[in-house]
Amino acid sequence: MKYWNEKMETIDKEELKKIQSERLRKTVKRVYENVPYYAEKMKKAGITPSDIQSVDDLSKLPFTYKTDLRDNYPFGTFATQLKDVIRVHASSGTTGKQTVVGYTKNDIEIWAECVARCLVSAGVTKDDIVHVAYGYGLFTGGLGLHYGGECIGATVIPVSGGNTTRQIQLLKDFEATVLCCTPSYALHLADEMKAAGLTKDDLKLRIGIFGAEPWTQEMRTQIENRLGLKAYDIYGLSEIMGPGVSMNCDCQAGLHIISDHFIAEIIDPDTGEVLPDGSRGELVFTCITKEALPLIRYRTRDLSVLTHEVCGCGRTSARMEKVTGRSDDMIIIRGVNVFPSQIESVILKYSEVEPHYMIYVDRVGNLDIMEIQIEMNYSIFSDQVRKIESIERKLRHEIESTLGISAKIKLVEPNTIQRSEGKAKRVIDNRKLFNP
Repeated sequence: MKYWNEKMETIDKEELKKIQSERLRKTVKRVYENVPYYAEKMKKAGITPSDIQSVDDLSKLPFTYKTDLRDNYPFGTFATQLKDVIRVHASSGTTGKQTVVGYTKNDIEIWAECVARCLVSAGVTKDDIVHVAYGYGLFTGGLGLHYGGECIGATVIPVSGGNTTRQIQLLKDFEATVLCCTPSYALHLADEMKAAGLTKDDLKLRIGIFGAEPWTQEMRTQIENRLGLKAYDIYGLSEIMGPGVSMNCDCQAGLHIISDHFIAEIIDPDTGEVLPDGSRGELVFTCITKEALPLIRYRTRDLSVLTHEVCGCGRTSARMEKVTGRSDDMIIIRGVNVFPSQIESVILKYSEVEPHYMIYVDRVGNLDIMEIQIEMNYSIFSDQVRKIESIERKLRHEIESTLGISAKIKLVEPNTIQRSEGKAKRVIDNRKLFNP
């Protein structure tokens, strides 16, 4: 079995615990001394760095939430000076404000190694041609896979997203052997290939690295059959690193977490209590090697299960099950995080509509679509269709600018959106994302 970092991936559990504990101690001390937000939070919890001696003390530390990053926008949670940060990425925030993440030179090198280790676990080698169709830019997907592929020594094609006709042409002409994109886009590529009279035999693909959105075993089977490749899960989130936090191997028995860089916990999302292996709960990550943004006990809101049993491939790292949902109201559409509160913040600007809306998500032709139905008020209900359509266009433009993805906007009659006495249900997700 070939490993990218055999020492760390097959390390003895007690030795790994020593390494994690040492790195945790250093990280806690550094954020306490360099991030006022963390110092204040730890003081309120009655904790000092000397209270944290090993991973066994991790539960003493307070959680970090996505809102904490938003409240300290843009650089208030950085543990290094901005002059030492060589790159900034960002993901969507709950109110349209982006969650900003930074990387030092060493952070970028560690990130590249983490992704490279993930790619190697899927069988990628320096002889492969890697077609990266994740978005480049502030989104971490494209550059994350790009640097990981280059780290191995593979030939990387930085195609980015969109322009499906060109994607197919390049896959064929450049004879790519590895495809990196969202699983829904992989199926869309297969649809467009069929429409163009092409089959999997016209391509050289053998491996697919898919992530950034939930997907089922049925989708995996479809992708493999239609594109003629072996499909692998890659997991990550911008706040922790980007893609490369975990990945499954040929055993497909969970995703291997890069445990020498990230400590994972499973907690009860309601009580915050740490749960034992085998329990389904919310994933929490602590970064123990990052310099610019070393988050402590970051609540991902992703629901999963952890195990520390040795995998059949020989790796000893912790493994997580495929994410099966979320503990908050965030939805993932075409790889983009969308919060109902972002949409609500736009709606509230318009006097012609009411703050009553529903978001309908579906998958058509293997691509996610979103329709937002919003109640108009009586002031425009009897107006001409042209005026109503004009307001729909304005809402669509502003919501697309806020979210970064397209959405269909439909104004509906007053009092037609169902009211709720408890927590309002804003999202109807008709995609079949998870296996029962």
